[in-house]
Amino acid sequence: MSLKISAKRKLFQVIAFGYSNLHLLNFKGGKIYEGKWKQFCNPGLNCYSCPAASLACPIGALQAVSGSMEFQFSFYVVGFLLAVGVLLGRSVCGWLCPFGLIQELIHKIPTPKLKLKKGFLYIKYVILIVFVLILPVVATNYMGMGKPAFCQYICPAGMLEGGIPLLLAHQELRQTIGALFFLKTAVLIVTLGGCVLIYRLFCRTICPLGAIYGLMNKISMYHLEIDRNQCVNCGKCAKVCKMEVNPVNTPDSPECIRCGACAQSCPEGAICMGFHTNSNQQAELSE
Repeated sequence: MSLKISAKRKLFQVIAFGYSNLHLLNFKGGKIYEGKWKQFCNPGLNCYSCPAASLACPIGALQAVSGSMEFQFSFYVVGFLLAVGVLLGRSVCGWLCPFGLIQELIHKIPTPKLKLKKGFLYIKYVILIVFVLILPVVATNYMGMGKPAFCQYICPAGMLEGGIPLLLAHQELRQTIGALFFLKTAVLIVTLGGCVLIYRLFCRTICPLGAIYGLMNKISMYHLEIDRNQCVNCGKCAKVCKMEVNPVNTPDSPECIRCGACAQSCPEGAICMGFHTNSNQQAELSE
């Protein structure tokens, strides 16, 4: 291969960030792009309210439909997430997510790095169930409209990409600053600070989109495979995994973002990624 997996992945991340934020000139006027492409969802997490954003956020769209005055099941958004999940699994997080790229760049700041305790990995599932699925439906106002709870109270991407740029561009919006602004600013500071110390902290502990795609890792068409005949159990793949996954033991782990670091480090070439089925596994299934 002319490019290493890590270099290819970074190229894909930059391209994905670019197509997700095509309207950079909107930052000057603090306007939000509202063209026809906004009706389509971004596979990764990128705030709808970001002036440069060219696509909708799937989590925001899901909440907007379910929180409408007449509750509706969002067949388009759910279908989109299931289709992307079945096709790519959590490789979306590793290759296509704009906020994932931001987290990785922040983590490069030279400081001591920490590991994440496994118990924190389950927080994102609680956030998915409570803030994305339940609250927009049950916590309604006098008009029967639910609030996009995750976007409104938690999402640091929304604050970084949408809230702060819009406040800087519109002086009149600064007069509305209140407790919610300070809450979300605190969440943003904690998240960004945490990402400096812990690799992809938001992705691993908070992101409901990562939770959805992670659940699809076991059935996704794009997947990780281990050739058991070639693997010598040297442990190098587990050592290089920044998501703290042992790919030999759990190649379909919901935490694996298919970054390819394990495959690149394997001295025997026993790890591969792609839309294929290992011939050894096929033989085992046929026996």
